[in-house]
Amino acid sequence: MTAGLNLRINIWRITQAPDDVVGGASITGTVSYYNVQARMNANEEQQLLLQQGLETMRTFNMTVSPGTLDIKERDEIQIVVPFNHPYIDDRFRVVGIRYQDLDPTDPRSYMLLSLTRSVRAHAIQ
Repeated sequence: MTAGLNLRINIWRITQAPDDVVGGASITGTVSYYNVQARMNANEEQQLLLQQGLETMRTFNMTVSPGTLDIKERDEIQIVVPFNHPYIDDRFRVVGIRYQDLDPTDPRSYMLLSLTRSVRAHAIQ
């Protein structure tokens, strides 16, 4: 692993499946990339909003290498390694992508992603 990139992630492309027999649509997805190197940091919630009792969305920043991957907003990130990570197998939705000014063919290129937790209702079904 590259120094500092301590996670391996899978990147899912989320799509809408056609309606089923009872008329309900289901969300499905396909893994676009396996075992991508990454590093994730949680953003701090604003204490003033928490003191006022407002619910805040927990957000995260993720550094992904290489910077040539085709990642889009609404894709989902799944942490697969290390196995003792607190968010193992949880999913995070990409809400923002920032590309760096390095040439895409440069092996040092990377992307910065803004993420939120992705929790689906009735995920067991």
